[in-house]
Amino acid sequence: MGPGVVVAVVLLTALAAAVHRWALDGGWLPPVTASVRAVVQLAVVALLVSQLGQNPWLALVFALVMFAVAVVTSGRRIDPPRWWWAAVPIGASVLPAAVILLATGVLPFNGLALIALLGQQVGGAMTTTSLAGRRVLAELEVRRGEVEAAVALGFEWRPARLLVSQHTAREGLLPTLDQTRTVGTVTLPGAFVGMMLGGASPVEAAIVQLVVLVSLVAVGAIAAAVALHLCAAGVWGRRNT
Repeated sequence: MGPGVVVAVVLLTALAAAVHRWALDGGWLPPVTASVRAVVQLAVVALLVSQLGQNPWLALVFALVMFAVAVVTSGRRIDPPRWWWAAVPIGASVLPAAVILLATGVLPFNGLALIALLGQQVGGAMTTTSLAGRRVLAELEVRRGEVEAAVALGFEWRPARLLVSQHTAREGLLPTLDQTRTVGTVTLPGAFVGMMLGGASPVEAAIVQLVVLVSLVAVGAIAAAVALHLCAAGVWGRRNT
């Protein structure tokens, strides 16, 4: 902590903006705006969590706010006119995972614990939903002729779309699977490092990180599957009639 943090953040933002502008031809503004938003939002969240962390019910309300933001973000990435459907894969994936963790006592009904774990699950579901949904829609668009051919052979629209795009939905789960497979060998995830810095033993930190990663795999698998079926049903994307 200290002035070095400010210097590091500014330099890293400038580096990202320069690469985004000159190497990726995407302009310098997106990395800058993303970094500024992160600063503002984290400052607000830090103040809120310091208060909400004392009350588990208020923490659940905050988790609902995170859920709403995730729905808007993911839905607009996939199909802006029907963005609200993102609530289905995100909710369907986070709810069972949270219930299992609460029912087994692994997740205490504590404000800070609820915000920390539910926030990671909602974020994971959002990312997987966006990746799977966009990938499936792109595949359906590219292979539209194959879908129509399958329908001409007697398939209904939904099974025809699944036949063509089912394998692509799995790609939305790849980041989570790779992180889980390589934990401890390539990366040391945030929960593990955070607990270690907070004074927990390596064993305790490893157990918590294991729970987080396994729950994220379950959340991601459900989110990808539900996003796939929304696309196959014609809820998202170009509709065939």
